[in-house]
Amino acid sequence: MIFTIASRELKTLFLSPLAWSILAVLQLILAYLFLTQVETFTSFQAQLATINNAPGMTEVIVQPLFGNASIILLLVTPLLTMRLVCEERRNKTLSLLLSAPISGAEIILGKFLGIFAMLAVVVILVSLMPLSLLIGGELDIGKFVCNIFALLLLVSAFASLGLYMSCIASHPTIAAICSFGLLLLLWVLDWTVGLNSQGSEIFQYLSILKHFQNIQTGLLNTVDISYFLLFIGTFLILSIRRLESDRLQK
Repeated sequence: MIFTIASRELKTLFLSPLAWSILAVLQLILAYLFLTQVETFTSFQAQLATINNAPGMTEVIVQPLFGNASIILLLVTPLLTMRLVCEERRNKTLSLLLSAPISGAEIILGKFLGIFAMLAVVVILVSLMPLSLLIGGELDIGKFVCNIFALLLLVSAFASLGLYMSCIASHPTIAAICSFGLLLLLWVLDWTVGLNSQGSEIFQYLSILKHFQNIQTGLLNTVDISYFLLFIGTFLILSIRRLESDRLQK
């Protein structure tokens, strides 16, 4: 049932113009940013050749590309997740799901996998751009794979939080605004790291940006991976509990 619900969600997304519009706009923006980084690297290539241990194409082109993609997906993901449960509730189809012989966990995991599959398509399309650099240059494959892994973890976290907001909000627009607001807060928490206080260490750990950037550099730390797994698991569990609460009220 999980995969049936996920397949249904994915088909619903691609049957709507929203998904195709988002994919087209994302590719247009990221392609422009990618080509800009390539041009920048080309213009400084002669100077970089004279420097020992100079940054290569991976550091100058790939990492900024994935960093830009993460910011854009921070804006886009709430638009994709806002209707997951809110729209079902408004259209009175959520009652049919809750009355069916399936658990709340199956419903939530199915919807999560559906939206994750959509975001994974975006990550794959972004990853195809740096591969074109192999025609005339070399990439640090290890760091490249780490950037893909980091972005997949990041969009999974975005999707889990957006799904929970869709469970508790009364309207899709409210769900999108709340999701974006909370994600933005978690994104900018890292700005307080420069402050000499005990609170800055807590903010640094809670910052989703800090953990994303750590994995981007190629350092696979269990702390960073555990953070994302706990983040995703927490919001999925909260979503399941909210859905089960709705079922008891029916």
